[in-house]
Amino acid sequence: MKILHTSDWHLGHVLYGYDRTDEQQNMLDQMVKIVEKQKPDVFLLCGDVYHTSQPSAAVQTMLTDGMVNIHNAHPQMKIVMTAGNHDSGTKHEIFRTPWRALGVYAIGQLEKENMDEHIIEVPEKGYVIAVPYANERNIPDGFFQQLLDRVAERNSEGLPVVLTAHTTVKGCDFTGHDHASEYSVGGIDSFELEQMGDGYDYLALGHIHHEQFVHSGKHNVRYCGTPLAVSFDESFPHSVSMVEIEKHGEKPVVEKIEIDNPRPLVTLPTEGAASWEEAKELLEKFPDDIPAYLRLNVEIDDFLPVEANEEAASLAKRKKCRFCYINAKRKMDRQSEAKVLTVQEFQEENPVEIAKRYAEYSGICFDEELESMFKEAMAVVAEDSRND
Repeated sequence: MKILHTSDWHLGHVLYGYDRTDEQQNMLDQMVKIVEKQKPDVFLLCGDVYHTSQPSAAVQTMLTDGMVNIHNAHPQMKIVMTAGNHDSGTKHEIFRTPWRALGVYAIGQLEKENMDEHIIEVPEKGYVIAVPYANERNIPDGFFQQLLDRVAERNSEGLPVVLTAHTTVKGCDFTGHDHASEYSVGGIDSFELEQMGDGYDYLALGHIHHEQFVHSGKHNVRYCGTPLAVSFDESFPHSVSMVEIEKHGEKPVVEKIEIDNPRPLVTLPTEGAASWEEAKELLEKFPDDIPAYLRLNVEIDDFLPVEANEEAASLAKRKKCRFCYINAKRKMDRQSEAKVLTVQEFQEENPVEIAKRYAEYSGICFDEELESMFKEAMAVVAEDSRND
């Protein structure tokens, strides 16, 4: 079975006020060309199709047109599209019936009573077990293993078995993600790999934007990463993964196919931070004819000059680049006990750490129980936002 593994398209994402429709359309056009050339049996889109649970009509049209074009590039191919934590699980399935006519399986919510809805058979090729994002507290114990066991009962011919999930797996490299730790990335707590069950030949993961294998001892657990950078901190190549599995029990063969972005995200300087005067000089020297989004990393003693953003925007005005923001980094003062945050630093701070700091300031004991309640409240708010 041959699989194109992709995820985290984040269609509708706006970068510091700049519309990215042209880049996202360019990415979809590249997907069509890859399908035309590679002719996979299955096209897996493993969550975060949209950047928000309330995408505009124009963004939804871009997806539907893109899916039709991807289908037409290889009509025999099955397309499996699961919801991620940025998507609305219920809205993901609204057009489930007409999608099926194009060989598209839209899986938005856990089917605890009718588990077979998650199992997609690819005749004479293999099986796909498609699981969308769900909060950990809503996933029954042993859910993944039950699905794998059902497929094992049917799989008398020893065909490849692929499991999908949109989650954080412990041991992954979360480079490029804000508010991330080994315990939680992007608001999703980490799963132990063992919780995903046993019996799959390839675990196709979404959510983490940096493509990678996660250590399993079998070289078969993989994040394909996002095809288009969402953050300036995603300073690594972006791609899709082409996966081939000969038969059940055999090691997958994976090829990365890079996706080109006509307007890359560039940070000046490329490493570390510069003084405000040095950063202005780097911006002034940036080539006029290169389309890019620009961020300036500036080291400050106290605060940036009031006119800094206006000055930077003026320097970029006659260039093809788009100035986004100044990432102010305060010089470390070891003698200072209180940490004063810039607005940018505050926005990038983990909400749990902010709550802990406030609790300490207010004389409140922020113990493990309170931290657990705080995280649960955050998860409920995020879940409600997805289902609105």
